[in-house]
Amino acid sequence: MTLGYGYVKAKVTLAPKLKGSRGQHNHTRETQYHLHCNLDVAGETWDVAINVGTSDSDDLLKYKLIYDYAHGLTQTLSVSAEGKTDLTDGHALPSLDFQRQPDILDGTGPWRESGVMDGSTDVEPAASLIRLLAKAQSEERYIYLFGRFYTGGDLGIHDTHMNQGSTGSYIHRPGDDHNDHNDIWQDGGLLVDLGRPEWAAYFSAFDQQLLPTDDNGNPEPDAKPL
Repeated sequence: MTLGYGYVKAKVTLAPKLKGSRGQHNHTRETQYHLHCNLDVAGETWDVAINVGTSDSDDLLKYKLIYDYAHGLTQTLSVSAEGKTDLTDGHALPSLDFQRQPDILDGTGPWRESGVMDGSTDVEPAASLIRLLAKAQSEERYIYLFGRFYTGGDLGIHDTHMNQGSTGSYIHRPGDDHNDHNDIWQDGGLLVDLGRPEWAAYFSAFDQQLLPTDDNGNPEPDAKPL
């Protein structure tokens, strides 16, 4: 099933707070941690959940946090309309795909690994992202958050990490409406316009997600962790 995917161009209206939730499917004992904050999306209040780590030492978060991000994508975003942009069926930028459009990660340095989280906001990347989003709020800067839209009538966006390359129950079987993970051209991310020419960017994935992937977003036989 192709899930509703895209990005929102909006301003932060409520400072981020760290929340934990129990993982599903493969990781019933895992707590995943997200930064939740409110955005003003074309006059409506949205909740967003930005992945920052887990309690599972076997499924830690890898991330890149860049404060001098430079890519043509920023020019596209800066002139885009405020609010929600649906990219569900997109197969080119501004849809994100870490494998099929790898230059979006050029010059961003190596992937860093978060520590095991216990609910503290002092660890990375949560600590730096809280400061970044607080700065965006105080200066009324636009943020651009890529991920999957909430369903069931709720307003929000989640799955802000890489959304391909998972195994087990996350394998994408075309026609299976219960699949909620792997797909191509649906990777997540956060970009913040800090005032020309400064942009910040945050990209993330989990240890158990593998590349390269096939056309369904499932790991190829020779796939490896990032």
